[in-house]
Amino acid sequence: MSYQQDRIKCDIWLSLIIVSSACLLIAGITLEFILRYKIPAQIMFLGVVAISGHRIIRGGLLSLMKKRIGINLLITIAAAGAFLIGHGEEGAAVMFLFFIAESLEDYAENRTRKSIASLIKTAPEMARVKENGKEKQIEVEKVKVGSIVVVRPGDKVPLDGIIISGSSSIDQAAITGESIPVFKKEGDEVFAGTINQEGYLEVKVTKPSSKTTLAKIVKLVEEAREQKSATEKFIDRFARFYTPAVILFALAVATVPILFFGLPASPWIYRALVLLVVSCPCALAISTPVSIISGITSAARHGVIIKGGGYVEEIRRAKVIAFDKTGTLTLGKPEVIEITGLNGYSPKKVLEIAASLESLSNHPIAQAIVRKAREKRIGLIAVKNFKSTAGKGIEGKIGEENYYAGNKTFFLENGINLPEEIEKLENEGKTVILVGNTQRIFGTITLMDEIKPEAAKLMKKLKKKGIRTVMLTGDNKPVARAVARKIGIDTCYAQLLPQDKVKIIDKLLKKFKHVIMVGDGVNDAPALAKACVGIAMGAAGSDTAIETADVALMQDDLSKVNYLIDLSRKTMRVVKQNVLASILVKGSFAVLTFPGIITLWLAVAVGDMGLSLGVILNALRIGRTIKKQKISPG
Repeated sequence: MSYQQDRIKCDIWLSLIIVSSACLLIAGITLEFILRYKIPAQIMFLGVVAISGHRIIRGGLLSLMKKRIGINLLITIAAAGAFLIGHGEEGAAVMFLFFIAESLEDYAENRTRKSIASLIKTAPEMARVKENGKEKQIEVEKVKVGSIVVVRPGDKVPLDGIIISGSSSIDQAAITGESIPVFKKEGDEVFAGTINQEGYLEVKVTKPSSKTTLAKIVKLVEEAREQKSATEKFIDRFARFYTPAVILFALAVATVPILFFGLPASPWIYRALVLLVVSCPCALAISTPVSIISGITSAARHGVIIKGGGYVEEIRRAKVIAFDKTGTLTLGKPEVIEITGLNGYSPKKVLEIAASLESLSNHPIAQAIVRKAREKRIGLIAVKNFKSTAGKGIEGKIGEENYYAGNKTFFLENGINLPEEIEKLENEGKTVILVGNTQRIFGTITLMDEIKPEAAKLMKKLKKKGIRTVMLTGDNKPVARAVARKIGIDTCYAQLLPQDKVKIIDKLLKKFKHVIMVGDGVNDAPALAKACVGIAMGAAGSDTAIETADVALMQDDLSKVNYLIDLSRKTMRVVKQNVLASILVKGSFAVLTFPGIITLWLAVAVGDMGLSLGVILNALRIGRTIKKQKISPG
């Protein structure tokens, strides 16, 4: 049976319990106070307890047998005591209203499960697999990696894969939270659960159903619900000591006035029972988790995967956010804009040697240079003894001579003088790759990486929030400073190796304590791990990014960083509101119990059920409030 069918069955059963209990309670009150039939009325009240309270009583007794004192035990004692002192109607009302309060808590939990279930439902159950020119419907779990699936207009993509035929606009909202469809063509990656809007597509499956990006999101959100924040952990510890203390205090209220002051027993026993009900920490116990879970599931719907409540709590404390440059603040696809030959070498020869060396590297700059060589139809030469120095450059033997391609530090370390033009180009924010041999530099290749349009707007918003911004990059200082100046970064650290980024994060932690790192989740993995919260950009389709970071932004959209901070701050404000409301209402009711103003039914109706409902509704407001805000660039 599916989760949805289970939920419908549970809702029907819950409705039957509430309706039948309410009818019995009304009948009992009518018999007791209007018709004056006491015994039939008590039978009706016991019927209410049997129907709506049997699980509560069983839970209370089981916890007592395990030497644990829980909320269910408090309610069981209160209801039993009410019957013993002749207030059966109040004992029945306590059980009935507490059952409704528990149902409200279940509703809040099911809202979060429903969000996850809606993610699960996003992926279709069947796929059209093309074999030997024919199509056949197969369950997605049985589709093998390498199979070709057909996706027609209006269909959902059944599994992650690469388009091998066709082009179309794809609605990726389920994965990235993007509201605008993305155009995809041959060679582009598509994700399970996304919707093909127009064209006919043939997709080669790259992952089984259990390993798709959507499956990973569902798993991470489910795991995040189990990861508690510091506030949740504190309230859990508090409740363990609080509940036994309440029982002891209620026992003192029931005995001290009678034994030591000779006061009548019935009113003080009743007040002790009211105190038990008033002191139930239900609303307090759910105030934090329901708010945190609401924030996490709301984020997931916007393509932001938060791996636990602790990160929701930590993000709002951020004093500094450190950004990687390439691929995070810039588009990460540098383009060759100029090739210059020096010392008698032609630009064509410079590009030929550089592209031959760079063809053995996976760096984005290397890919741009090789791409330029292909555009100009320049063939590559075989390279021997290839060697790469991280953050500096590469070298290799072509024919009988050693050649180098890299930044100025790389050449200076090899004792080669630099041409005068470099400084001017770097001050303009351009990246310059030098090409040379063991004697001299004979060419330069100038590249430019476009800054993301939303980068400057994000920095302004962060400054308004009082958050400092830092850029960490392996690029040279003039280029880094030019980028930092254009987008409004406070501090810039350049020419960093991966281990240097970790050292900078460590220094920032010692000075500011609460530091967030934003990067691509692969090259920046050590720095992401070192920061209080590591945020991976554009994680859709990247297993490493999703698994490495504490927060994964499925879409390559910087504006989601601002959204995340707003969500965290809003969530923790709601947590404080819920905790404060719980303490004030419970405290006020406890004080009003002593003069006899608060009755048992009022204690549970307002002090428990009403408060729980208020806490839940306030928590569910998180997703709706943040959803109204603009989270797209600008």
